[in-house]
Amino acid sequence: MNNQIKSVTYKTSNTYETLNSLTNKTKRVWIVFHGIGFLSRFFLKYFNELPADENYIIAPQAPAKYYLNGEYKHVGASWLTKENTKQESINLFNYIDAVLANEDISKNCELIMFGFSQGVSIAMRYLAYSKLQCNKLVLYAGGIPAELDKENFQYLSNTEIISILGISDEYLTPNRLIEENTKLKKLFGDSIQHMKFEGGHEVKKEIINNLVK
Repeated sequence: MNNQIKSVTYKTSNTYETLNSLTNKTKRVWIVFHGIGFLSRFFLKYFNELPADENYIIAPQAPAKYYLNGEYKHVGASWLTKENTKQESINLFNYIDAVLANEDISKNCELIMFGFSQGVSIAMRYLAYSKLQCNKLVLYAGGIPAELDKENFQYLSNTEIISILGISDEYLTPNRLIEENTKLKKLFGDSIQHMKFEGGHEVKKEIINNLVK
């Protein structure tokens, strides 16, 4: 056998969802990355208690869709796997670039980057690639990509970094917690705000609501 890996470049398209309207009253724009198993339209429900006139939420959609729980009923999606990660990351970056270009966000708005679970790795990889300035970076119950280093984020010197974890998160073993905290400290030093809540690997609206109070 003489297998060869080849690649092609082609045009594709993908959806994304938004919540509320972008107007001259908008104070904050959120770019929110969902976790494995979500679709962007369902992820937006966690942000629907934020004041609508002040907050505009953009939810990119992970491209790899699949049926959940082995049943052909409900659909979820995933951002990346360990297979061909570098090339797939480039595809994602191009997609997110296109989403932001399409939205034309005012520089007068506070920009919040928010990742949950697998979405944390996408938010961080995109920031390292794009050098997009944001006012807040919210890392909610997700892992830090091993390939990133401090130099990738030095440009975020004025950004508020917030780490959020559930104390009963089933994915957060004691060793994993030490590992992730070590990565965070390596990347951002002591400037991180650590928030913990009673609960597991879940998104809580009240925590999101409190981020803008």
